[in-house]
Amino acid sequence: MPRLFKVGQYIIFFWSNELDEPIHVHISIVNPAPNSTKIWITKNGGCIVAHNKGKIPQKDLNKLFEIIRDNFFLICNEWMKFFDTDNIKFYC
Repeated sequence: MPRLFKVGQYIIFFWSNELDEPIHVHISIVNPAPNSTKIWITKNGGCIVAHNKGKIPQKDLNKLFEIIRDNFFLICNEWMKFFDTDNIKFYC
């Protein structure tokens, strides 16, 4: 699974088997884990929490959202490269 960023103790990554879903990232502490937090990415670069199984505090989520928004195009490029597609589905 591709790791996109490390921000303090958090890593932002894709799971490798989720091409059938709209573009999103997972956030976990230290290592990828099944109970990671899932964030949908919107067409305009926004973030929507699908679930916060990682129990990341809202203050930290807000900072991570900013990083995700600032790297919208990079994340989209990495998604297309990793999943070998030129079509991205967005949650909204």
